[in-house]
Amino acid sequence: MPDADDERFMALALTLGRRGLGNTWPNPAVGAVVVKDGKIIGRGWTQPGGRPHAEALALKRAGKEARGATLYVTLEPCSHQGKAPPCADAVIRAGIARVVSAVEDPNPEVAGKGHERLRGKNIAVEVGPGAEQALRAHAGHIRRMREARPQVLLKVAVSSDGKAGAAGRRPAAITGAEARQQVFLMRAQSDAILVGLGTVMADNPSLTSRLSGMRERSPLRIVLDAQLRVPLSMNVVSTARENPTWIFAAPQASAMAEQILRDKGVEVFRVKAKDGKLDLKQVLKIVAERGITRLMVEGGPRVASSLVSADLVDEAVVFHGPNAIGKEGIDALEGLPLKALAKHLHVVGSETFGSDNAERFERK
Repeated sequence: MPDADDERFMALALTLGRRGLGNTWPNPAVGAVVVKDGKIIGRGWTQPGGRPHAEALALKRAGKEARGATLYVTLEPCSHQGKAPPCADAVIRAGIARVVSAVEDPNPEVAGKGHERLRGKNIAVEVGPGAEQALRAHAGHIRRMREARPQVLLKVAVSSDGKAGAAGRRPAAITGAEARQQVFLMRAQSDAILVGLGTVMADNPSLTSRLSGMRERSPLRIVLDAQLRVPLSMNVVSTARENPTWIFAAPQASAMAEQILRDKGVEVFRVKAKDGKLDLKQVLKIVAERGITRLMVEGGPRVASSLVSADLVDEAVVFHGPNAIGKEGIDALEGLPLKALAKHLHVVGSETFGSDNAERFERK
């Protein structure tokens, strides 16, 4: 049986770690708690940009009291020299007697070496408490390390008759204020948000987190625009210096258009394309190489359908609105029924937001 105290303190570490979601890439959002004689003497979570690390902050706050204490951490302490010294060394210097890690770090530069170094200094190490929750919290980091792509979260909003937009691809209000607030929170907890050119042209979205006090937590914006046709007046271009925007285009797209976009502060990437469709696997590979671990996809139906068909969606949240749009409306997944999500994903829960219901799916 898991130790109740270990589970309780790890739950706190996981809660602290989630504060950094979407704000620490390329590093994982880790939480750490230092406990001595049943009392919490230090706590920390990964800071914006990935440094300082959670363990370093928690140990600093614990100070000299850390000697002989237990450190709870949601991911194995790092053992390699990066932009910050190894956390395993900081744990050893602090005199920690026991380390409880939720999961081992799949980063090849760590991968058990941190725990090994600690054990070599006669520090007791236990791995496993809170593992299920930690695997969810660190899904982006794990996916990037193991598959060289980010964890992909697809957000879809559908009417009561299964439509995502009005006839002629016109936008339609589907969900209410409470659901929109939840979407803003999802954006804030994502490293980047991806849409197709169609969504940009139809909605001119800002793709920011408009929660009070969390504007600075807005994700990086990514647009799929094979021919670089996005107008300069669109928000994703005109505000690129305040909220970064990356655009992915085909090799043959205009070099002049690329230069104009770069002059506006947009980063442009070229990827392979076939029949006018960009190679999504290459897009995700480049995104991961640039440090993105958690990618939220908001549209539109063509992009969503392509990702689902390629089995590149790891999580999905489907918001169901109470009103119908009509048979002339557009489907949420272009050319696919919504139930196509169930091929690789399964429902893990649902939640109500005002008059809307949201189903959450995860990879089977």
